[in-house]
Amino acid sequence: QLAGLAVIACGLWLRFGGPMAEFATDKKSPELFFMGLYVLVGAGAIMAAVGFFGCCGAARESQCLIGTFFACLLVIFAGEVTAGVFAFIGKKVAIQEAQKIYDDAYEDYIKNPVGKVNSTIYRYHVALQCCGKGNVEQQAGLPCPENIQLPKASNCLVEIQNVIDTNLHLVGIVGIAIASITIFGMIFSMVLCCTIRNMREMI
Repeated sequence: QLAGLAVIACGLWLRFGGPMAEFATDKKSPELFFMGLYVLVGAGAIMAAVGFFGCCGAARESQCLIGTFFACLLVIFAGEVTAGVFAFIGKKVAIQEAQKIYDDAYEDYIKNPVGKVNSTIYRYHVALQCCGKGNVEQQAGLPCPENIQLPKASNCLVEIQNVIDTNLHLVGIVGIAIASITIFGMIFSMVLCCTIRNMREMI
């Protein structure tokens, strides 16, 4: 249950509290990246529910509930492995989606510097701590954060790639930790189930 709650907290933070959350405030968003986070939150909720049923099975010494607990853990483990492979394969596409969102906001700002996109692109710059796309002449006319020193400001397209890489690494670490806990959970549930069966046969 604690592992499930930790996964939910991690997924919600990456979705609403991290730098990538700024890309969901506009009409466009990197759907592939956020879809992976929704899957992560869903898996955490299922894990928390399955943990509760596992506790009930252990308390009641029910082979049926413990067997169901094992089967659910097996399904969760398979889902984690599938999600990990999907995230690894789709990382490049997610980066390209996020970069295109910034590119579109950048081009809109160049066309209309006094429009609504002024605040949009500024939010991106603050969240990513960057300004522009590496062109010093164009950076000078962009709404950059006050603590950014031109021309040393980072290229936002590079920062987007770094942020997604970092977040996906964090998701990967959490996934590996949860997968390890899941494996131990399956082992212990089978041991407990066999122990209960042997005790009943002795009686």
